[in-house]
Amino acid sequence: MRLTPVLLSLLMLASVPAHAEGPLRERLKARYMERLQDGESAEEGARVYKAVLPGTQKQTVSYGADPLQAMDVYSPVNARNAPMIVMVHGGGWRTGDKANSGVVENKVKHWLLQGYIVVSVNYRLLPQADAYAQAEDVAAALVYVQKNAATWGGDASRLILMGHSAGAQLVALTSADPSVVTARGGRLWAGTVVLDSATLDLRATMTQKRVLPLYTNAFGSDPKRWAQASPLERLTPQAVPMMMVCSTQRKDRPCDQADTFSRALRKLGKPAPVQKEDKSHGEINKMVGVPGPYTDAIDAFIAARLGQALGAHK
Repeated sequence: MRLTPVLLSLLMLASVPAHAEGPLRERLKARYMERLQDGESAEEGARVYKAVLPGTQKQTVSYGADPLQAMDVYSPVNARNAPMIVMVHGGGWRTGDKANSGVVENKVKHWLLQGYIVVSVNYRLLPQADAYAQAEDVAAALVYVQKNAATWGGDASRLILMGHSAGAQLVALTSADPSVVTARGGRLWAGTVVLDSATLDLRATMTQKRVLPLYTNAFGSDPKRWAQASPLERLTPQAVPMMMVCSTQRKDRPCDQADTFSRALRKLGKPAPVQKEDKSHGEINKMVGVPGPYTDAIDAFIAARLGQALGAHK
């Protein structure tokens, strides 16, 4: 049996006597909780998605000078004016990859058969780049996709942004204040799917009784900076409509933040459904594209947003 980081952390924690006091047990417990919230699992882990559907073209392109500023573009052969899904992976702002199976496999299988182009984005990671710099990477990647969509056979006016975990915070932030995209010559997109973020209200996350190193490593300890990376505090009237998906299994209750964020979006007149799922943090990501009510709900949001975007485009 392969010992994943989550399982290894749990075994180490269990080996410490329950009556033991001191920093060791606290550090192990914090690390275990960090791993759980990263969504790491044997299924999702680092397994690379290699099998590409027959009739699919895959290319890797760079949107910046750093090796991690790259994206994989999966497109149907002879795609023309195809709608697009742009996916941003999670991993606690310090790990993860655009090619991980749990990030792209089911999404590619599901949406390419419907004629979509699927783009999976990498970005710089901790410790090289904090969450603030990573948000800049996501904005730059989105502008690159919009400007190059036609060369891949895509329609930039029918584009859905999506992200999981840390990637969900990054896409929610970008969607709350899309000026980070328009200032680079990009334009607004049709909608965003936010997959299980517990940092939509970053100030609430950072002022909990016990803040995990997961968050302080990404956002720092200066309260003056938190507003810059909080989707809730960065909301503008130009915000893109968003669907929030949240796990009801998590102890840190991400659905509470999803509800708060949804209310704020709706006050701005933006569609903001919340999809609460009895799934683990990792399953929220991996099972997007698996046939069933969960994928159907995401498809319904996307169809509504792309329909409206198409009407506006006409």
